Amino acid sequence: MTTVHLLLGSNLGNREHNLRLANREIGRLLGPIITSSSVYKTSAWGKTDQPDFYNQVVVTTTLKSPEEALQAIRAIEDHLGRKRIEKWGSRIIDIDILFWNDQVISTPDLTIPHPGIPYRRFTLIPLAEISPDFVHPVLQKSVQQLLQECTDTLSVEKNTPS
Repeated sequence: MTTVHLLLGSNLGNREHNLRLANREIGRLLGPIITSSSVYKTSAWGKTDQPDFYNQVVVTTTLKSPEEALQAIRAIEDHLGRKRIEKWGSRIIDIDILFWNDQVISTPDLTIPHPGIPYRRFTLIPLAEISPDFVHPVLQKSVQQLLQECTDTLSVEKNTPS
């Protein structure tokens, strides 16, 4: 079994509902979710003239290979209505693989650990909530250390469920 950290994001439609559906589909197509962070309301990163995102980190275990997991994730995104129109654009659901155990993977389609982790508070804050001591296998720093060193200043607030 492989332990996988995933980042979920949504900024279109009913964002809470989109995250719940993604959680369900991850459990069905990848493996059981063993822990999940709170949901955070976050300012859009990269392309800032769009609605705020709801983000969450989940940890699952899977028997799939990284490539099979990526295929399953893309199937989940497609099933939930994701349209890939513009880089960093608005989306119903986005699922990124952050960590794959403590492995380093680099293929034309997949880079793990996710290269954006140390630069994005919307990733680091929910990740630190559930895995503060996890050590980034390339940077050799804990998630908590990466959060303390992160210079991103965009808003990330714990969401109050409606």
